Amino acid sequence: MPRTDYDDYGVEVTGYPAGWSVAAARAAITAGISMLLPLLNKSDPGTRIGASYALATAADPDLTVRSAFATRFAKEQDPMVLAALVLATAETTRANPHRPATARVGKLWQDRTQPPEVRLAAAIGWLCLTDEPAPDALQATVSVLATEERARAMDALPWLTVAGCGEPGLLRCVRRMLHPEEPEPYDDPWAPLA
Repeated sequence: MPRTDYDDYGVEVTGYPAGWSVAAARAAITAGISMLLPLLNKSDPGTRIGASYALATAADPDLTVRSAFATRFAKEQDPMVLAALVLATAETTRANPHRPATARVGKLWQDRTQPPEVRLAAAIGWLCLTDEPAPDALQATVSVLATEERARAMDALPWLTVAGCGEPGLLRCVRRMLHPEEPEPYDDPWAPLA
């Protein structure tokens, strides 16, 4: 059987390679791009966040999705939706590298005119897109902006919700990416579920 981009996903509880499920989900979302794109312009912020989360996993060879994220970002007013668009752009860019998008995400964490949620999402996104060490300025920005209260609010973003594992996702990302020497808060992986 030939190796695919999804071979490193392990095995599902059913015994099938998890990569098959990932590939099938990505194919289904890609087939539904035309139905999902209009959701980026709905009045409900939760719908816009959900649409960006779903669209971030679509294959995007012609950059339609990435362009839609940029267009929505330019007119978006809600800080949490802006942060979602940054994380969606980073996810799309990680799957389909695009240097200009990486550079834009890198500039956003430095832009003091952006809401803190956007700057934090951009910092996390940029760290996912580059192998460069985190600059001191990024670490300083994150340490000031990543408060417990803001981290809990940002758990409204699906990327951070799933990253949390019993703690606010933003704080876990910061700890794992910027302070990997710090121990996990739970020795028992099932403790958050108890």
